Amino acid sequence: MLLPSEPPVSQKYLRMPHAMKGVQVGLFGGSFNPPHAGHGLVAEIAMRRLQLDQLWWMVTPGNPLKSTRELAPLAKRIELSEQVAKNPRIKVTAFEAAHHVRYTADTLALIKARNPGVDFVWIMGADNLRGFHRWQRWRQIVMTFPIAVIDRPGATLSFLSSVVAKTFDYARVDEGDAPLLARMKAPAWTFIHGPRSLLSSTALRNGTAKT
Repeated sequence: MLLPSEPPVSQKYLRMPHAMKGVQVGLFGGSFNPPHAGHGLVAEIAMRRLQLDQLWWMVTPGNPLKSTRELAPLAKRIELSEQVAKNPRIKVTAFEAAHHVRYTADTLALIKARNPGVDFVWIMGADNLRGFHRWQRWRQIVMTFPIAVIDRPGATLSFLSSVVAKTFDYARVDEGDAPLLARMKAPAWTFIHGPRSLLSSTALRNGTAKT
């Protein structure tokens, strides 16, 4: 939810992007505080390896698991995301703010209800996989859409050790079948290896980012 003191967000970002039936769409959500080239790399790897038609770069109003004290205004995070996400098939959006959605499980349920016939896949960095079991209704998330986990520095082994990976080990798809993932019935997930960026939003905020 937007704070009264925050600058307004353009209406075009508060509308859910449009996708035609039959297309493959990646869902890449986060606070992006701030967005950086590492996020852009994850998005590009996902688009290429999953053979996506679109990717929705979903800038969340906030993160229930993180403090909001250092959270930049939503409008600013959208502006910076547009500078990072230059691929025309990447749609920067903040529609969750318009729907007052707080949890990812609710966001995915909303997307599914409004887009029959569209094949979605949820995209996350491997660093988020380690704590994914602490997310609200995480099992529901896994059962809603297929998931692609993109490798991140220091998190490569999360696909073996995380609670989610162990719980849904039976639903893991070979990385070579990643292009088929969006059309699979959930639960289905894969771990995608590739180039990794050392950048992190926390380090950028703290002024300790490695280049």
